[in-house]
Amino acid sequence: MTAPPPDPRPTTIAVLVGRPAEHTAPSGRLVRTAFRKHVVDGPVVVGETNLDGDEQADLRVHGGPDKAVLAYSAEHSARWAELEPALAEPGAFGENLHVAGLTEADVCIGDRWAVGSALFEVSQPRQPCWKVDDRWGRDDLVDRIESTGHAGWYLRVVQVGTVRAGDAWALVDRPHPRWTVAEAFDVMHHRRDDLAAARALDDLPELAPSWRRSLAKRVLRLSAGDLADEDQTDRRAGPVG
Repeated sequence: MTAPPPDPRPTTIAVLVGRPAEHTAPSGRLVRTAFRKHVVDGPVVVGETNLDGDEQADLRVHGGPDKAVLAYSAEHSARWAELEPALAEPGAFGENLHVAGLTEADVCIGDRWAVGSALFEVSQPRQPCWKVDDRWGRDDLVDRIESTGHAGWYLRVVQVGTVRAGDAWALVDRPHPRWTVAEAFDVMHHRRDDLAAARALDDLPELAPSWRRSLAKRVLRLSAGDLADEDQTDRRAGPVG
């Protein structure tokens, strides 16, 4: 008997969830975070703002309907393994869905993807923060993510349902084929003086409101001729104390 050909569609390799817990960072800072996720076997219920069993510690900057689920590409694993083998494992970057066959260059803002019985919409690239470095006791991962764009992407839930490892991803709608997650990430992190790109990206109604607010401020600043860069200290270094 001839074996069936492999499924060419993108596929969820692992589903992961986690709840907030406290630990002491190498700096001595007490950190409360849900960054550490564990793999779940079997179906997992997708709610409007979370997978069942998943929470966020700091709701000011994480979670909510526009950051309900974080997806990360398994296609980056080989490169991360060269740096540290554990970084290639599902959940190494705090994601909920570890997916093969897709990268930031393959998904676009506003895309709608059917996964399991749920329907997701791509809301924004993930912006790496200090908790990535904190998780691994390193001081270079945020820089590496920003330089490579291997950041992952957030999903809002359009239709609740269930997901599980082995689910195929099916593209249902793509309203903005120009605006891949990779392109949006590049504008936000590398083309900070590109006024036209900031305006165009800010015009996407599906883009998360937090990104649109940041871009609107950038547009005002650049329109006024102010080329000073945005302050990234809190996101990259975390709170003091």
